Amino acid sequence: MTPGVFSFTATKDDAGQRLDQFLTARLPEISRAGVQRLIADGQVRVDRGKLKPGLAITPGLTIDVTVPPPAPAAPKPEDLPLHILYEDDDLVVVDKPAGMVVHPAAGHGRGTLVNALLHHVGGLSGIGGEKRPGIVHRLDRGTSGVMVVAKHDRAHRELARQFHDREVGKEYVALVWGTMRAGQELDAAIGRDPRQRHRMSTRSRRAKPASSKIIAVEPVGSGRGVSLVRVTIGTGRTHQIRVHLSDAGHPVVGDAVYGGARKRLPASLSKLDRPFLHAARLTLAHPTTGTLLTFESPLPQDLAAVLSAVKKSKP
Repeated sequence: MTPGVFSFTATKDDAGQRLDQFLTARLPEISRAGVQRLIADGQVRVDRGKLKPGLAITPGLTIDVTVPPPAPAAPKPEDLPLHILYEDDDLVVVDKPAGMVVHPAAGHGRGTLVNALLHHVGGLSGIGGEKRPGIVHRLDRGTSGVMVVAKHDRAHRELARQFHDREVGKEYVALVWGTMRAGQELDAAIGRDPRQRHRMSTRSRRAKPASSKIIAVEPVGSGRGVSLVRVTIGTGRTHQIRVHLSDAGHPVVGDAVYGGARKRLPASLSKLDRPFLHAARLTLAHPTTGTLLTFESPLPQDLAAVLSAVKKSKP
C-alpha cells in the first residue's frame, strides 16, 4: 500500500463497529493485526479520547491514519501453509488463501505469499524487485484463488507480456446482491477515487479502461436477494470486479469497501468475514513451451459453507 496519511469519516452505518474493524475494511492491503500495530504505534488519531483497537465508532468521528513506508529489510522465508497446484522449472501456480497479502507492504511485513514462496520454492524471478520476487499479478488480501508466479526473469517477462496483452483468461466466482443476467458487460473505466484514496472508482478523472463480463448466473433461490455469478475480466485494474459490480448496483456480498456489507444480515450470511470473491480459473500459455494451461480452484471451505447455508435458508 502506498505510504501516506489517510482520513476517514464514519457514517451512521458504521456505528458500533470496532475501530480496528472499521480501518481494516478501508485499508484492504493492511491486515487487522497490521492496523492494530499502527494503533499501538500511535499512527492512528481520532478527534477524541484515548485510542484502543476496540474503540466503538460513532457517526461523524474522523480518523486519521499515517501509513509509514515499508521497512527496507528484504522479506524472509517463512514456513507458512501453501497449496501449490502446479510447479515446474519456469513457474509455480498456487491457490492463495483469503487473508494473505501477496507481498510485504506497510503494516504487513510478514506472513505474506512472498514469505511463503521463499520458503517453499527454490528460486523466484527478480523483475518484481526485492519485495515482490516472482509476482506477475496480484489478488486482493480478501480474495482467494489461483495465482501464477514466475521462477526466473525470462518466464516473468513472458507471463507479464501475456497479462499486458490480455491473453490470459481470468474467471472469478462472486456472490452478489440482487440478480444479474448472463452476458452483461461492464466496461466503465476505473481509477483512484479522488476523495477516498483507499478506494477505486468509475468516477476518477484519471480512469483507465477496464472490462468485465458476467458469463454465468446461478440462481441461489427465489427471495433470498443474492445470486452467484461467474465473471471474466479482460483487464486487471485494482479492485476491478468489486468496483464494476458495485457500480452496476450488485456489490459483492461482504465487501465493506464497495457497499456489499449490510448492517443486518440473514443468518446464512452472518459468518462471512470477507468479500465473497474467488479466483476460480486461470488460463495462460506456458512461458517456455507455449502450451495452453488451465488451472482451477474450487470454492474454499468458508465460501462453500456460506453458499450451502444460503441455499438451505428459507426465502
